[in-house]
Amino acid sequence: MAQGNLKYQFNRLSIAEKLIAVNVVVFIINSLFPFLLGLSKNSIVQWFELPNDFFDFLVQPWSLVTYSFFHGGLGHLFWNMLLIYFVGRIFLNLFDNRRFLNVYFLGVILGGGFFMLGYNIFPAFFNVNAYLIGASAGASAILIFICTYIPNQEVRVIFFNVKLWYIGVFVVLMDLIQLPASGNAGGHLAHLGGALLGYWYASSLRNGKDIGAGFSKFVDGIVNLFKKNEKKAPLKTVYKKQKSSSSSKNNIDYDTQSHQKKIDAILDKISKSGYESLSKAEKDFLFKAGNQK
Repeated sequence: MAQGNLKYQFNRLSIAEKLIAVNVVVFIINSLFPFLLGLSKNSIVQWFELPNDFFDFLVQPWSLVTYSFFHGGLGHLFWNMLLIYFVGRIFLNLFDNRRFLNVYFLGVILGGGFFMLGYNIFPAFFNVNAYLIGASAGASAILIFICTYIPNQEVRVIFFNVKLWYIGVFVVLMDLIQLPASGNAGGHLAHLGGALLGYWYASSLRNGKDIGAGFSKFVDGIVNLFKKNEKKAPLKTVYKKQKSSSSSKNNIDYDTQSHQKKIDAILDKISKSGYESLSKAEKDFLFKAGNQK
């Protein structure tokens, strides 16, 4: 009963909240299990962290994604999850779950790529045994995507309303300033890689091109490899019902296209004039559309 209730509560979460929940669970497991089993502190994370050496990476290529689920401490986890939560709320009010995951994980991948390239091109900036963990690259991708897509939208920061593009520029500048002197050059390089992905993705999307479409197909292909083959039902052909089904499908497709066109028109309006330019009806429609995803 408790397990069923837990599953129900998890399914009710948004995709950003589910991502946060997974990160928290991984943090707890990584913190407690080595202690309870008498293992070394890094006995789990060493299989999932992103190494700085390219040949070490070839031994564990999954680490280009899995590094993002591990964090070095409670503060590291807290600030990353806080950013994902608040920026995720804005993102998911405009786009669907799949696009959120596209931006996030492509940011993680490009951030990891920046880290490895930076270490091998400028080794003087890094510690000898540097490795990468944390969700910062993905969080940066989501943040800069939103700052680029609706740059003039204002958000409340403590006591002031600030335009999103101001926040984006500030975050990128802070990473650039801290890059050579912070002692965490790899982390800041990963942030910048994620930020670049977010900017690139949003700019391309505003020009009508979704650069994450290929990534979605790749992920779908991997997922399908692990799906069990479903038993085929006996063939049964009833032509009249097929025709009716086809007609019904056409109606559904038409309704879906009309719905998406309305969403696209509202997003274009936000991109040009900001969220506050929307009428109450448009805001309500966008909110309901976001909750249906």
